[in-house]
Amino acid sequence: MKTIVQKFGGSSLATAELRALAATRVLAARSRGIAPVVVCSALGRWPDPYATDALGALVGDAAGGPNRDLLLACGETIACAVFAEVLVARGADAQALTGGQAGIITDAHFGNATILRVEPATVRAALARGIIPVVAGFQGVTEDGTITTLGRGGSDLSAIALGAALKAEVVEVFTDVSGVMSGDPRRIPGAQPLERVHYAEMVELASDGAKVMHVKAAELARVTGTPYVVKGLQANFGTTIDESTPSSGETPVAGITSVAGVALFRVAGGRNALGHAPQLAAPIFRRLAERSVSVDMVNINDAGIFFVVDATCTGPVQAELDRLDVRWSVHANCAKLSIVGAGMRGAPGVVSRVVDVLADACVDILHTTDSNITISVLVAAHDEARAERTLHDAFALGREVRLRVEIGQGR
Repeated sequence: MKTIVQKFGGSSLATAELRALAATRVLAARSRGIAPVVVCSALGRWPDPYATDALGALVGDAAGGPNRDLLLACGETIACAVFAEVLVARGADAQALTGGQAGIITDAHFGNATILRVEPATVRAALARGIIPVVAGFQGVTEDGTITTLGRGGSDLSAIALGAALKAEVVEVFTDVSGVMSGDPRRIPGAQPLERVHYAEMVELASDGAKVMHVKAAELARVTGTPYVVKGLQANFGTTIDESTPSSGETPVAGITSVAGVALFRVAGGRNALGHAPQLAAPIFRRLAERSVSVDMVNINDAGIFFVVDATCTGPVQAELDRLDVRWSVHANCAKLSIVGAGMRGAPGVVSRVVDVLADACVDILHTTDSNITISVLVAAHDEARAERTLHDAFALGREVRLRVEIGQGR
């Protein structure tokens, strides 16, 4: 029998009505001759009593470790037991399983554990008996059986890992939005769900601000070749993510993402050793790594060392640069915009278009980096929304803009 994994986020399980609808999705799959494996997030969101953040608040700022992970894992454990009973009440055989019982083995990095392997023998045995396994997401166990958690959004990772181990036909990720959007609909009028996205595009979108999929899960799906669909629970349709390249686009761009609250640093060299910035890079980044500061948008050349950090890390970065006796400057209150699309590979003129449309909109570009499928630009925070809308329109990603383009082409 073909197998699929169906993951339901906390907002999709928050009420009895939503859980009933989610159960309908599971039973509909089974009625098509498919064996479903369910993965659940914790019920609801803060301040709901069983949400992960609400459980974490019980111990406040306590240091991470096995005790905190045991507490946080309770949210998903409760959710899978409740949802299994919803399925049972509808006449299905269902069995709730913790992440450890489902065979998710991790390292001992509490709070953000890495999955080492999945041993899904218990899940397979349940499927063979006609039972629907309902697995607690976001959690696993170490080799010695200690409960761990996988980091925020880790239920996505649980679902993809199980899908890969079971060689599932597809992983369905149900959420409260209708798929991966071309831009943030809260800021971009006309942002629309994308029909199909390449694995690599989804990794870039997730890492650069799209909240619809955990970046580790997107990367695991890419590495293992596990196809998945991000879809709305209500609408039951969304975005397919696999190895195919979207064929419907008249633009090389799939979507626009944005991350606010970042700061740009420029190191010009030592006070008495100007012109030697490249040689300073290694000690600077080593010290920042020791302070657990993550750097982004790195560019090293004779003009200096340029990098971006989260705004909350500005103080520690300044302190380390002062200790190294280097000249530096910082541009605070920035936003990083990323233009993502597999169609950009080998396509000329995309960078030129980005620069031109932002210049026409009077948006200053403070810094840029790029890869084969992503162009990232840094702008002042007060220009973020205008820059997003301008780029979204320039590449005809929205419904209204795309319609105007089609009318103009006589289609």
